[in-house]
Amino acid sequence: MGTLYIVGTPIGNLEDITLRALRVLGQVGLVAAEDTRASRRLLSHYDIKTPLTSYWEHNKLTKLEYVMDALETKDVALVSKAGMPGISDPGYELIKAAIERGIDVVPVPGPSAVTSSLVISGLPTDSFLYLGFLPRKRGKRVRLLQSLAGETRTIVAFEAPHRLLRTLEDIRETLGERSVAITRELTKLHEEVVRGSVSEVVDRFEGNPPRGEVTLVMQGAEEESWDQGMIEEALARSRDEGMSGSDAVREVAKLGRRPRNEVYRIWLSMEEE
Repeated sequence: MGTLYIVGTPIGNLEDITLRALRVLGQVGLVAAEDTRASRRLLSHYDIKTPLTSYWEHNKLTKLEYVMDALETKDVALVSKAGMPGISDPGYELIKAAIERGIDVVPVPGPSAVTSSLVISGLPTDSFLYLGFLPRKRGKRVRLLQSLAGETRTIVAFEAPHRLLRTLEDIRETLGERSVAITRELTKLHEEVVRGSVSEVVDRFEGNPPRGEVTLVMQGAEEESWDQGMIEEALARSRDEGMSGSDAVREVAKLGRRPRNEVYRIWLSMEEE
């Protein structure tokens, strides 16, 4: 029984491939590729002569058994058109089938447009939500955006360049002004990052829509601050627990997302009562 290797490949610059990925691609018996033309260019660049087979969205079901049969006798590498296989591409079904049949599935990490875009966006990276490709139809897209109104994590999504302006306008209409970053053609010759409010980015692309592969990174919703009643309740609880006034004010201001001097005035009024 062979091993299915999930091999990350460059999202643009061919130098962004690991030594391990090159070794695996050269040693396996077959490479299952989402885009054989892109994969052939990569293999040719590094003089790798491993046989290729097409495995993409429109043949993934008919080709699955062919790849599974190959795994009976040899190792197979799964590669996407760019980045890590299995992320918004047809690799998921093959990975799932291999796991169900007891075949070892081994990741060979590599570039990802998701994390690359996130870390250069200038938006919080400690927690994020990845949406994949946004819905093509406006109704579904708007409903999805509306469901994210209270989402405080940074949001990352793929979008087609010709739909980007419409999507930004939908964001402005449903979620209001947010900070966003649009990354385009990362690691390639025409790499570009546009940061700003939704309106600023709309103005940037109005009449000059982007080309190439686009990733959208959007600021999450601001967490709601506590009202006065919640502040008073938290201060009273802190006082009952023996916390000093200065410590209580500092802690409650942080948790309640309210200015410290405002919380201090509430504390003083409570003390006077």
